[in-house]
Amino acid sequence: MAIAINAAKARLNKNQLAVGIGVRLVRNVDIIKVMKAAGFDWLFLDLEHGSMSIETACEISVAAQDSGIAPIVRVPYGELAMATRVLDGGALGIVIPHVDTAEEAKEIADRLRYPPNGHRSVGGGQAQFDYAAMPLGEMTKRSDANTLITVMIETPKAVKNAEAIAAVPGIDCLLVGASDLSMELGIPGQTGHEKVQAAVDKVIAACKKHGKWPGMGGAYSEELLELYIGKGMKLLLAGNDLPMLINAARSHQAKVRAFQKTRKK
Repeated sequence: MAIAINAAKARLNKNQLAVGIGVRLVRNVDIIKVMKAAGFDWLFLDLEHGSMSIETACEISVAAQDSGIAPIVRVPYGELAMATRVLDGGALGIVIPHVDTAEEAKEIADRLRYPPNGHRSVGGGQAQFDYAAMPLGEMTKRSDANTLITVMIETPKAVKNAEAIAAVPGIDCLLVGASDLSMELGIPGQTGHEKVQAAVDKVIAACKKHGKWPGMGGAYSEELLELYIGKGMKLLLAGNDLPMLINAARSHQAKVRAFQKTRKK
């Protein structure tokens, strides 16, 4: 039985960039084809910030199964029961924010991986396998291999513990949350600051040592994306739907208004 391919994890396994887009504003399945057409590899469905519901996240996840763009869901801190529900509901990956210690990472891996790698409960047929009946051991093994589990590094404490976190089996990615990290470092919004860069370097080194993928979010300008890709980031949250829509619309209307000024001259 075929499985819905996790495009983000497939690209990471080939040592390629996996480029994602944050989804907070748009809460319907149209976003799948829109962002696939734009060339993104994964959707960052955000249940931590914004009003998206579990039901909506699961609807988008199921609809995305055959699209070639991976539905990956961020749940609020500590909501591991919510994480397993969206995995059962069709998500191909989970992002857990504000992970500061290896102990927290171990609990995440334990709850989100099936036995023998963890203790995730089996919820029955999955959209990832077109709801087809299949041997339980085969289904859980293939599901685990296809699921991308990411923890966010967003505090100095987490940066200090990056190597221990990266060493935890079952965790695939350490994603630096540059916005929250800049706040914690006392340099709000300065996501290219040398302190953030130093943190990024430490996380990347930890990931390389333990065979994990480093990720980056919160640094969205072209200059910063180029900087952090150059340092070795692989899982990239490259922007969000709301600012992209506003910026594109603002730029376009300004150009349209400029036509009248040009004609008057």
